[in-house]
Order: sequence, then structure tokens, then C-alpha cells
Amino acid sequence: MALDSQALTQIDQILLDHIAALDGKDMKRWLETFVEDDNAGYFCLSQENAEHGLALGFMYDDCHARLRDRVTFVTEIWAGTFQDYRTRHFVQRVETREIGNGDVAVKSNFSVFMTPEDTGVSEVLATGVYDDVIRLGNGGARILTRRALLDTSVLPRYLVYPI
Repeated sequence: MALDSQALTQIDQILLDHIAALDGKDMKRWLETFVEDDNAGYFCLSQENAEHGLALGFMYDDCHARLRDRVTFVTEIWAGTFQDYRTRHFVQRVETREIGNGDVAVKSNFSVFMTPEDTGVSEVLATGVYDDVIRLGNGGARILTRRALLDTSVLPRYLVYPI
């Protein structure tokens, strides 16, 4: 069954809210794009590891408490200890399908450009696919889980913020 226009609008809005929070370095807003649920999670791993069933990833926040920890680390603990950079996310939703209980599986292609604060020279940070489970509700959509599957290699020093 195809999703109605209201559901697609909710999905697109949460995708936009998510990348606006990241591009704005607003980690608290980023956290608000996730369902406040113990099953919420954010995972960033290579496409190759995902294809081989390897759980090894760059970021592995497998519950809402770990998402909160990520916000604390980026905003309070790591602040001023890394070469800061700006990001620009470009996302294209390519697939949606209902999986039950108000949850929708969503796949989106993405590319992320980064510009280090000290150089002002932009370059590709990462490309890949977001593999999301998004929960629809009366108050709008929220992300239950996001898996950022990277096609590209990323220098670890540029993986402070989620992709």
C-alpha cells in the first residue's frame, strides 16, 4: 500500500529537520529528531561492513541514552579539541515502505560536504545511503533508527558530528 501525501510530508520534514540540525551544529535539535525510546539508535558504518554483516562502525549509538551521550561529548567534552568544520548535507529520498505500527522504512541517498574552519576549502566528506526507520504520529514523524552506510572512506578526525 502506498503512503499518503501527509505521511510523505511528515517523512520529508523530519529528514529536513535532521540535516538542518547537523548543518547548524545544533546537537540538541539533532537529538529531538529521534524518538525518545530505548530502541532509538544511530549507526554509521561502511557499506562494505554492512554487506558482510560486520557490526564494526564509526559510530554505534544503539539506544537513546547513547544518543544523549553523543550530544554531551560533541557539545561539552570534545568542544575545542578538534579541527572544527561545517557540513552541507544533500539528501534524496528514494524509497519508502510501511513496516507496521506506524513505522516506515525509508532509504535516502546522501552526500555530505565539509569545510574546515581554518581553510575554507570544501570537499566531499561522505556519500552513501541512509537506511532509516521513521515513526509516524499525530505530532509528526521522528527517527527510530538511522544507519548511515558510507560508500566513501572518511578520515576519523572528521567524524565528530554524525553524518
